[in-house]
Amino acid sequence: MAHICVVDDKEILRESVSAALTREDHTVVTYADPVDALGCIKSEGFDLILADLKMPRMDGLSLIREIRSSGCEMPIIMMTAYATVSTAVQAMKLGAFDYIQKPFEANTLNALVERALEHARLFRENEALRASVDDLQGSRELVGSGRAMTALREQLNRVAASHATVLITGESGTGKELVASYIHRASPRAIHPMLCLNCAALSANLLESELFGHERGAFTGADRTRKGRFELADEGALLLDEISEMAVGLQAKLLRVLQEGEFERVGCSTTRRADVRVIATTNRNLDECVANKRFREDLYYRLNVLPIAVPPLRDRREDVPALAEYFLRRATKCDGSRVVAMAPAAMRLLIDYSWPGNVRELENVCRRGATLCEGDTITADLIEPWLRGGNQSADGLGMLREGRMLEDMERHLIERTLARFNGHRAKSAKALGMGVRTLGMKLKQWREVEEKRAAVLATSGVGG
Repeated sequence: MAHICVVDDKEILRESVSAALTREDHTVVTYADPVDALGCIKSEGFDLILADLKMPRMDGLSLIREIRSSGCEMPIIMMTAYATVSTAVQAMKLGAFDYIQKPFEANTLNALVERALEHARLFRENEALRASVDDLQGSRELVGSGRAMTALREQLNRVAASHATVLITGESGTGKELVASYIHRASPRAIHPMLCLNCAALSANLLESELFGHERGAFTGADRTRKGRFELADEGALLLDEISEMAVGLQAKLLRVLQEGEFERVGCSTTRRADVRVIATTNRNLDECVANKRFREDLYYRLNVLPIAVPPLRDRREDVPALAEYFLRRATKCDGSRVVAMAPAAMRLLIDYSWPGNVRELENVCRRGATLCEGDTITADLIEPWLRGGNQSADGLGMLREGRMLEDMERHLIERTLARFNGHRAKSAKALGMGVRTLGMKLKQWREVEEKRAAVLATSGVGG
């Protein structure tokens, strides 16, 4: 069903065309005056325009010029009793999709309308694909057959069958975007695009425009009307990466879309609707963000319909060999480098390492190794300096080294624990067996030491 505008100064033609299109379940708005129609066309968001060529005050060719100059991209079909090759060519050059000569049969009109609407649909999908090209080029597989990944896949397959909103949580580098892509590809919406938007990469104003679109002249630099991600992703999905970084004021507008499916473009009062499945990701604790008034509680509950927790790599070490082999194959394919393998000692290092940067860090190490190794095997000596803090034991706390001071080891243990719990002091203190106040005092002491050291270096001119 499409929203169609018919512009013709003849009442009988407006009524007959409207009746034919309404029988096909389209909604039709008719205008006798093209000047009156023009104002509504710019604001109402029609899917198709049918306009007469010869009309008082403004002819059809002038109407096309005005519509296209305003940035509207819907297809336009000219209706004329004066069809000539020259007028048809001129209409096409100005941006008309096609023309139809009066008198015409309803079947002929409906066939042309369907062809124009299909053309418009393909155009929107093409625009959507261009908007998400980075995501498509960076698509990866979910690699791993261990217990954690097997359980995750089973959960994702159940979630994919639903149309409900999904909230994916996990540390940075765990592959939350890949999980979102897996859900969409396995969902009934897979035939439509999934667009991606990083909420931390844009200011609040630009993010609003990217989400909901804007009208020409809505702000400085808005030289044409632009559809937002919700319009482009209609019937598909929208991935909102790092949702916790969205400004609180914009969160209210997102909440309305999730609740009502309605929004307005920036600079326009016309309400639009979109059927979009939202998948959000975050590496933050949203409960804490809600408690600190940085995230709306009602939005949190609206997003957290189907929660997915992606495990860190240290909790699925059995998948490290398969991941390493996969990344080495990708490096060979992407960079054109020679085929290389991981030496057994190097693989043991990878398995024992705690991977604070998760899967993304492992990918970087494998790609660097494939590029820099001199032979066909990546050795332990090559990759050990790249592992943060050197080799680590399976508990992720680091190897004890001779000559290392007790205070340094304590600090290293506390920092690793804080990283594991995403900076949550209460959870870290409980895991360390100390009070939260004691933990806070130690962190304060270390911060003061670092500040004094920085001041000394600045005074001496060292390290500038």
